[in-house]
Amino acid sequence: MKTFEDFKLSNPLRNAIQDLGFENPTPIQTEAFSVVLSGKDMVGIAQTGTGKTLGYMLPILQDLKFSKEPVLRVLVVVPTRELVIQVVEEIEKFSKYLSLRTLGVYGGTNINTQRKALAEGCDIIVATPGRFYDLTLSRVIQLKTVRKLVIDEVDVMLDLGFRFQLTNIFDLLPDRRQNIMFSATMTEDVEALINDFFIKPTKVSVALSGTPLDNISQQSYCVPNFYTKVNLLVHLLKDRELYNKVLIFVSNKRSADRLFAVLEEYYGEESCVIHSNKTQNYRIRSINQFDEGKNRILVATDVMARGLDLEKISHVVNFDTPPYPENYMHRIGRTGRAEQEGRSLLFYTEKEQQKKENIEALMNYKIPFIAFPSEIEISKRLTPEEQPEVKEINNPHKASLVEERGASFHEKSEKNSKENLGGSYRRIIEKKYKKPKTRGDKNYNKRNKRK
Repeated sequence: MKTFEDFKLSNPLRNAIQDLGFENPTPIQTEAFSVVLSGKDMVGIAQTGTGKTLGYMLPILQDLKFSKEPVLRVLVVVPTRELVIQVVEEIEKFSKYLSLRTLGVYGGTNINTQRKALAEGCDIIVATPGRFYDLTLSRVIQLKTVRKLVIDEVDVMLDLGFRFQLTNIFDLLPDRRQNIMFSATMTEDVEALINDFFIKPTKVSVALSGTPLDNISQQSYCVPNFYTKVNLLVHLLKDRELYNKVLIFVSNKRSADRLFAVLEEYYGEESCVIHSNKTQNYRIRSINQFDEGKNRILVATDVMARGLDLEKISHVVNFDTPPYPENYMHRIGRTGRAEQEGRSLLFYTEKEQQKKENIEALMNYKIPFIAFPSEIEISKRLTPEEQPEVKEINNPHKASLVEERGASFHEKSEKNSKENLGGSYRRIIEKKYKKPKTRGDKNYNKRNKRK
């Protein structure tokens, strides 16, 4: 087994690695080091929680020479604000003994504050694509000195609709640069991006997207509706010793707030919530409190399914079955990190049965089924989304079925059933000249009349 000593790191990097207590590199770190250090374009396929950040930053920092002028030389693009903050913190740990300046830029904060910080200069920028593109258009950032571009979680960025910003960033950067891309899935969109902008990239693949993680046990419950899922979850969470740090994924912001409101009644300050409608300070505070153990339960949307390195999560609960099978893999990847044991629960309704089967087909693995506990109440309460559709046959704007004609139905009168032919003048001219003419086209009408 390789150690970090085999990488022949510079003394500042070696000392930083020792301070962090790292001894053996992960497979992606071992595979990526020599490729990134060589300067070739690289595409890395790896699951979340495999140490990708250190995998690409270690060789970059090894190759990054000291510069008296802090000009931008490395650009790292990630999909979310939380991931920007996390990557900046990681880079600062790795470069503890190096004279480098790293800056994170993302949306949801004052852009003028970020402009001032950029004007002072930096060596490495970690950014979300939208905010970075806005700053580039304002000419605050000089891109001609960029030599290395890293795009992490590129499949997420494409899913979030950042294709336009990514392609424009590629076009604005100098041609002589190294492209490094990491993705958990190799979709057609990712392939298209590689074909358009990469030059003979080396592909490094450590784990396939659908491979279930060996150190995560998976179980599933078939549950009839939202509030019965709530009853089941409340019942399970009573075991505080077993469920000591639980991350719960829901499909949307509305469901997140709805579930959090119920959990807050039962568990008070033990629970917190995070989604894109929350302010940046609220999101950061919720993440930190959950990571530090101040909150035992965190309810989240898929904004947190990628990249965030949270310590010692005992359980990931898929409260809603994700529509894309890959998202299930990214969700459960939040537990069982750093070779620790993890547990995953999947709640699914009859309507979500097909989504569950798609997940199992991707993994080529049947998620073990657990019978629904008999002591838990089956709720009759339904969410607005679960309510049966009401057919309002007397409302012409909502009626989805054609009503049968009753005895009161009658045909239009002859006067009201006439077709609008466009006025008498139009009909006369069309009959006379075989084609409709406007009233102002007198010269044309006279010419044709002479003929």
